[in-house]
Amino acid sequence: MVNKLITFNESKSLFQDKMTIMSGGFMGVGTPEKIVEAILESEANELTLITNDTSFENNGVGPLIANNRIAKVVTSHIGTNRATGRKMISKELEVELVPQGTLAERIRAGGAGLGGFLTPTGVGTVVEKDKQVMQIEGKKYILETPLKADIAIIKAYKADKSGNLVYRQSARNFNPLIALAAKLVIVQAEHIVEIGELDPECIVTPNVLVDKILI
Repeated sequence: MVNKLITFNESKSLFQDKMTIMSGGFMGVGTPEKIVEAILESEANELTLITNDTSFENNGVGPLIANNRIAKVVTSHIGTNRATGRKMISKELEVELVPQGTLAERIRAGGAGLGGFLTPTGVGTVVEKDKQVMQIEGKKYILETPLKADIAIIKAYKADKSGNLVYRQSARNFNPLIALAAKLVIVQAEHIVEIGELDPECIVTPNVLVDKILI
């Protein structure tokens, strides 16, 4: 069996300048904050971050914004992180705002290998700017393109040593989706257990999708 367990210091070497990183979590719930800390200590810069929201300045993925590691963020909500707003207005940070359902579906399309999908969300608004709009059976749709990443950083409730993952309550949010849409998947789990200890009925992300487990 491939050893997927890595230490905090080993994880830092995985992050490089100008990478695209996807993070799970909503308002910090379900965000792997130890991995966020590893990114900060790696000193990787000019990153693109794909995440549901930028949380707060001091939790979730918020410190990546506050500490100037992010050049662009693709997200559905920035209102609780003042640093995101300040940097967007001063043009220090590029922000692509995406309706939440569209964001989830773009990530799902990326993970499924699709070329995109059609949605009526945003038709006739600023959302359709610079995008292809199609008319099908008399109704307009925007072509939304898939989202992919170099690395997905995931928070799980339990992981076995082969990388099967179980999530807990709302922390499940975007984590299963991003596990499908990145070249490399790193997990931080509250509990790491032996292979065979997890109930197969409860496993949401299978081990074939997981490359590294932070210990």
